[in-house]
Amino acid sequence: MLGKISAWWSPSPVADDKPYDPTDPKMNPLNPQGLKPCCACPQTKSARDDCFLKYDPSEAESKCKQELANHVACMRSLGFKV
Repeated sequence: MLGKISAWWSPSPVADDKPYDPTDPKMNPLNPQGLKPCCACPQTKSARDDCFLKYDPSEAESKCKQELANHVACMRSLGFKV
């Protein structure tokens, strides 16, 4: 209680307790369009999905490493924590 009251007279603003939201352009300048993870990086997502569908699940992980790495890099470039 005392912390809230003393914050009224504090010269510095109270810290915002909002969690990081990569779809909020104000919090994430890397994603100015506010894309959601499902809509971000459609080219690399499609290549990744096609590769995983082409191979048997037991071998897809090893054969699709490059497609997966490309998609993760694209998502991270937009500020998503993958």
